[in-house]
Amino acid sequence: MPSDMSPALPRFTACVLTALLCGCATRAINVPPAPANPADFAAWTCDHIDDELDVVQQRAADVAYAVDERVGNNIIALGVGLGIFWPAILAMRPDGPDAGRLAHLKGRYEALRTASALKSCPPPAPDLSPERAAALPVAVGDRLVYEDRIGGRPPSTEWVLRLTALRRGDFEFRLERGRNGASAPWRQDRYGNVIAAPFGNLRWTRLLHPDETLGQVSGGEIDISGDPLTRARVRAQVVAIGPQMLAGRHFNVVVMDLFGDAQQGDRSTRLDGALVVDRSSGVLLRLDLRSSMPGFNLQRRLSRIERGP
Repeated sequence: MPSDMSPALPRFTACVLTALLCGCATRAINVPPAPANPADFAAWTCDHIDDELDVVQQRAADVAYAVDERVGNNIIALGVGLGIFWPAILAMRPDGPDAGRLAHLKGRYEALRTASALKSCPPPAPDLSPERAAALPVAVGDRLVYEDRIGGRPPSTEWVLRLTALRRGDFEFRLERGRNGASAPWRQDRYGNVIAAPFGNLRWTRLLHPDETLGQVSGGEIDISGDPLTRARVRAQVVAIGPQMLAGRHFNVVVMDLFGDAQQGDRSTRLDGALVVDRSSGVLLRLDLRSSMPGFNLQRRLSRIERGP
């Protein structure tokens, strides 16, 4: 990592985490939106408004996940998408800081929708705008070649993704070469969380969020697609943010330390490692996992990018 990256901040203490989990529950339907003025967005283009609506809904989904884990409604766990998120969140029971964040997001969302209506904006296009796509460090057709090492030891094998589509909500790749030898779709959100992966491949979910800051801690899972008995519950802490030149491209990276427990049925063991992605595209740059659990002892590094046709 470059020397100008900021140093890591200390990890949050247990007392802070405990404080965030305390308080009396309040139904989301009773959380009034925090005031926001549509005039604040009057100078924005329709594309800019649509992009911010996406970000607001993603942040609201993060709140819903946190509340869902604590209260156990299992609404988000059942696969509710962002398109119907706001009606679904009314069944949540946010409290304390979660209620405040939700009120702010509801107010901003409603103001953005009003601004969009006042500008007579059309429905957002499903694909990323050409301007936003051109600003990314990768393009449709690019072939991302990684080196995989089990346990970080040679020999290495190639793991290859080809970028096939840039959509507003997700980027789609095709896994052209993997350990199971099959070519199949691979989808991730714009922040780098894996939405769908071919059978037998690692997936990481809910670990990456918009606007990560140093010291930020998030919770999520790493599992193996098609294996319902093997998964790892992990915490991820942002330890560095900054520019990096890799495989001939310029990236704005976020580096996260991973720590948690891997489980396979009744068996459990410790897991740690690191995850490095590009903040603008979610492209994976490095994944290091260390564990005695099979499938969670891997080093994956982006070695080169082959420009598409």
